[in-house]
Amino acid sequence: MLEAKYKLGLFKNPYKYCDESRAKNEIFTDANRKVAKEIAAQSFVLLKNESGLLPLKKSGKIALIGPLADAANNMAGTWSVATKQNKSISVLTGLKQVLGSDAEVLYAKGSNLTADAALEERATMFGKTLNRDQRSEEELAKEALDIAAKADVIIAAMGESAEFSGESSSRTDLNIPETQQKLLKQLLATGKPVVLVLFTGRPLTLAWENENVPAILNVWFGGSEAGAAIADVLFGDVNPSGKLTMSFPQNVGQIPIYYAHKNTGRPLAEGKWFQKFRSNYIDVSNEPLYPFGYGLSYTSFAYGDLKLSDTTLKGNQTLKASIAITNTGKYDGAEVVQLYIRDVVGSVTRPMKELKGFQKVMIKSGESKTVTFNVTAEDLKFYNSNLKYDWEPGEFEIMIGTNAKDVKNGKVNWVK
Repeated sequence: MLEAKYKLGLFKNPYKYCDESRAKNEIFTDANRKVAKEIAAQSFVLLKNESGLLPLKKSGKIALIGPLADAANNMAGTWSVATKQNKSISVLTGLKQVLGSDAEVLYAKGSNLTADAALEERATMFGKTLNRDQRSEEELAKEALDIAAKADVIIAAMGESAEFSGESSSRTDLNIPETQQKLLKQLLATGKPVVLVLFTGRPLTLAWENENVPAILNVWFGGSEAGAAIADVLFGDVNPSGKLTMSFPQNVGQIPIYYAHKNTGRPLAEGKWFQKFRSNYIDVSNEPLYPFGYGLSYTSFAYGDLKLSDTTLKGNQTLKASIAITNTGKYDGAEVVQLYIRDVVGSVTRPMKELKGFQKVMIKSGESKTVTFNVTAEDLKFYNSNLKYDWEPGEFEIMIGTNAKDVKNGKVNWVK
């Protein structure tokens, strides 16, 4: 932080950027809002898209339901106390902007954030109220279901409020709040196609939602232009390309769960669920619900075989790891190609894999591109037991894939 402040010139002039005239000319300008919308859309992660439900058509009647559907002051998320919340765009406003007169948007809140009013108050501070509705759960749900009955498709804007996560906001239950999940089940029971637009600042336990909801778009908290960016993705003006920076557990009993875990003395055999006296659970697999680096697209990508320029390297030689990727779907799209490395044997225990690089590549429908990573000894370094940052010779696994679980493997020996 000190180095960053020095480079910014804040030691010489601590108030360098505190210029009221600059603020008036640069904050919330059309150009800046455009970039903010583009960045937000790239951060969204498509978790599920059964039968290609998304992108939606810009036609017919669309029901927008949920406590976060018209919640502009929650779009910037936590740690945004100084943000001008009244300038943020809600999902409702964003849909209307993008659709114009092409489709009709029907809105209902459907439920409060939680059934517990005191909990909702703790989860909506700093003026980020959700304007709690004093009607009963049944009354709120009935209004939503009446609207859903008139619609061709349902968009459910649900999950956590901005202050549900962040500093001093730990939770013991990582499900979508019960009153929202109850409403979601009622919406699914209508038989209409349902898209879950999920707001969250942390990994949630979504096993039921993944099993039952046709499409899930995780939008985190996208900032002032979140609503417009969400609409762009829902209706296909932007093809989602975000990837998860955290593993999502199947349930809270799996936590802590992370891709870069250490090997165990009794590892579970690959492809197995349960074996007695192994490092596993008896009621659920070891796998996360969504692995680190996971994220779908409206198109599909096929990975070819991993090609390594050599199988034995010495010292500061460079290994070229290449893979061909083909867009096999009907949409142009961007794929985040990920490089992982495993140091098989070390003087201290090493992770099963570590992310060492990634490249985001735009690939047109039907097109193939070859992505190459240059791997050097620098990528093999770690802090040993003497706190020396160095690498050790031996066998290394090189992995490239679309997420931490789905990778193509190769092996090299690196000698000093």
